Amino acid sequence: MPAIVLASVLCCIPEALRAGEGLVYVGSKACADCHAEQYERFEAHSKKPHSWRSVEIMRSNLKPAELQECYDCHTTGHGKPGGFVSYEKTPHLAEVGCETCHGPGSAHAEAGDTSLITRRPAIETCKTCHNETRVQDFNFKPLLFSGAH
Repeated sequence: MPAIVLASVLCCIPEALRAGEGLVYVGSKACADCHAEQYERFEAHSKKPHSWRSVEIMRSNLKPAELQECYDCHTTGHGKPGGFVSYEKTPHLAEVGCETCHGPGSAHAEAGDTSLITRRPAIETCKTCHNETRVQDFNFKPLLFSGAH
């Protein structure tokens, strides 16, 4: 990962995580440096990466607990160490991105080692968001790859 991109991401990461105590989410733009083709397909064909705007439109009508539930599926890493906190603190994670399915990418982005990222997510990962309850609530079809690859 280019030093400038890594430095801009590190400013938003808690010190304990930067010190190597855990993996952190770096955002999809960091993935695009090496995976440009997959990134472009995901941006062009998936509805999910742009869903942040829908949550923001609905925000004033939601109770705080409801809003947090929306963030679980409509942002990257919400509720997990190094994941989305708020648009002000972690804007690079305010959309659904590569790491939503593939896990935190900090170690992989730094080393380039494919063993440091989830290459093929388990169906259980998909079911975190694409499950019976949400399908009925929002009338969408669960997509295994969300149009990305």
